Amino acid sequence: MQSPKNFKVLLTGPTGFVGRALVARLVSEGKSVYAACRRDTSLPEGAASFHCGDIGPETDWSEVLQGITHVIHLAGRVHRMVDPAADPEREYHRVNVLGTERLARSAAAAGVRRFLFLSTAKVHGEGREDSYREDNPPQPSDPYSRSKWEAEEILRGISKETGMETVILRPPLIYGPGVKANFLRLLQLTEKRPPLPLGGVSNRRSLLYLGNLIDAIMVCLLHPNAAGETFLIRDCEDLSTPELIDRLSLAMGKTSRLFPFPVSLLRGLGRVACKSRELDRLTGSFCLDDRKIRSVLNWNPPFSPEQGLRETVKWYLQGRNGRTADHF
Repeated sequence: MQSPKNFKVLLTGPTGFVGRALVARLVSEGKSVYAACRRDTSLPEGAASFHCGDIGPETDWSEVLQGITHVIHLAGRVHRMVDPAADPEREYHRVNVLGTERLARSAAAAGVRRFLFLSTAKVHGEGREDSYREDNPPQPSDPYSRSKWEAEEILRGISKETGMETVILRPPLIYGPGVKANFLRLLQLTEKRPPLPLGGVSNRRSLLYLGNLIDAIMVCLLHPNAAGETFLIRDCEDLSTPELIDRLSLAMGKTSRLFPFPVSLLRGLGRVACKSRELDRLTGSFCLDDRKIRSVLNWNPPFSPEQGLRETVKWYLQGRNGRTADHF
């Protein structure tokens, strides 16, 4: 697909895990990139930065949106295991809902053609054994996913009111070079090779390699069939927790040390130790049906899970000294 004439994209969240990779891809393809940053920061050569401060219902976007044709909205308040905010629900709503609405309405008023929003597959909820589809009723179960769903609904309304095209992507857990939080902890655990009672887990979970997400964003940015659509997206293969640990171990040149243990007892111990959510992620299933994006956009993930995990492990081993899982 050819870029339209005078293609100019505004990207929010350019210094985050996804944003850095996306800026690099846009610049490498010769796109005009304007990056909205909360504070002064270094960006790849070819990307212009705009200091927007905190994103919220009062952010002034008028200056930077002049001449912008496409917006990619990655920035937002992310899910936190331990939240320091006195009222987390209110903060998620202020940033992810009202902040998104402010940007979208400003973009529509400025004549932006297409607005791409990175949501989350967790708007569907959790606990279902069958794969989730885009048309399943939303059941967000925490403040983060609720705020993403509310933002989706507002974007659809703005699109109907103004004609600005919207595209919504709902990814599962994203991994790749630069990953933090839970996946980084899993990398550290895999490297240490303690015996783990996960050999009897037979779950299936959808994951998404960063390179696949970036590729899908680039397609959704310009493909005519993407306008007005919402897509679930994943790697080409779902993995069980033992399979994931085995493949990470293999990429590290190690063998995993998993032994079978009754999953029901494991979850019971998790409740006693107040680790139920962590155990649910390790033992439960969360699968996505991505046939829609494959058929509507003829898009297929360019990277296999093996390639993605190998690149993630390579990054981890090269930079693990001085890094901690709690550093955000």
